[in-house]
Amino acid sequence: MQSLRYKIIELFILFIILPSSFTLHYPTWFKITLGIVGLLYILFVLVKVEKYTFRKPSHLNWNAFLKRTLLFFFVITTVTIFYVWSTDKSQLFYVMLNNPKLWLFILFFYSLFSVYPQELLYRTFFFKRYQALFKSEWLFIIVNAALFSLAHIFFKNVLVILLTFIGGILFALTFKKTKSTLLVSIEHSIYGCWLFTVGMGNMLGFPS
Repeated sequence: MQSLRYKIIELFILFIILPSSFTLHYPTWFKITLGIVGLLYILFVLVKVEKYTFRKPSHLNWNAFLKRTLLFFFVITTVTIFYVWSTDKSQLFYVMLNNPKLWLFILFFYSLFSVYPQELLYRTFFFKRYQALFKSEWLFIIVNAALFSLAHIFFKNVLVILLTFIGGILFALTFKKTKSTLLVSIEHSIYGCWLFTVGMGNMLGFPS
């Protein structure tokens, strides 16, 4: 399971074939089953093969992380508020203002059951398993972001693909710097929850 050939085939199946297949028309329950099986396989490889331990790094620079995240958050909020206002201002903060219980449920569910598994897969596992396959650090980050974007192709939305590619680069850089699944999950949650809050959740499968 540690050979170059095995890892390349594994990467191709897990990060290209599987997410691409979700665009095809077959039963949702089967898609969910494939996703769960894939996640269990990744956890097995991560723990048993890569000997990964789920312990947070001993030294986390929270100040640097928060400054960087808040800076990008300011840019994201400015751009997205303008986007929603100019395209459909009736959606601006609609769920938060009209159904706060649903809004809070979405934020909780998304952060716990969507963000963390995504970061475990696309950052923790991907970096641990495949980083040594790339000689160029930037090429590795771009490939990681592109595959993260591909995972959202089933939404069939160009804007989603673009946003997730940009997000993928930001998250990859954060993980590269911190080696922390916790911090990159927090960053991912902040940006993603904001999209639902500002009124762009419908394009990601949530009400907005």
